[in-house]
Amino acid sequence: MTLVPAPCRILSRSSTASAIVGLGLILLLAGCNIIPPPLSDPTRYYVLDAPATAGSGDTVPAGSLRLGLKAIEVPAYLRGREMVLRDGANEVYLEDYARWAETLQAGLTRVLKRELQANPAVGRLDAAPFPFDATHDYDVAVTIVRCEGAAEGGRHVASFAAIIEITTGGTDPRLIVRKEFVAPEVPWNGKDYSELAAGLSQGVAALSREIVAALPPKLP
Repeated sequence: MTLVPAPCRILSRSSTASAIVGLGLILLLAGCNIIPPPLSDPTRYYVLDAPATAGSGDTVPAGSLRLGLKAIEVPAYLRGREMVLRDGANEVYLEDYARWAETLQAGLTRVLKRELQANPAVGRLDAAPFPFDATHDYDVAVTIVRCEGAAEGGRHVASFAAIIEITTGGTDPRLIVRKEFVAPEVPWNGKDYSELAAGLSQGVAALSREIVAALPPKLP
């Protein structure tokens, strides 16, 4: 009769016991749910969106102006997607979890174009890049100075300012108007960024009215 060596029987029992212990540990860890579930992304995205408003159209006959809106210039610190908050004159910080859904330049162009088109004084509006055969009475250039939240005297406001330049159209443009525009400050609670976006949108709408008001009568 052939006998199975005892060490072989001991190894087999040990391996079985180890497998049982390992399986138990796996089931225990699964039951304890040590690995936390993935967290949802806290980032929120916002857009500029002011309702189209009609101006008075008193300075020129309704619908007679042909305007060109040049590419809007935006400061480098406003070119990211993060919404910007200003604390004092020289300190700004970016909100990682409150972002623009599009570049600020794209949002400003979209809203300003719509606001100008809705004004009864404007008959045609081209936004840069202009069509090859476009003919304008005036071209409008906008340089953004402020488009952010600001803390002033313990209160939070939407701060919007820009420089407007209006030139004659054609190949030999002449500067007609250059002025700084500062929108009325719109309070917000410092936490609701949709409220901040709405306040800045009001600034863009006010800018469009300021542009049309600054236009001289149509040249003959």
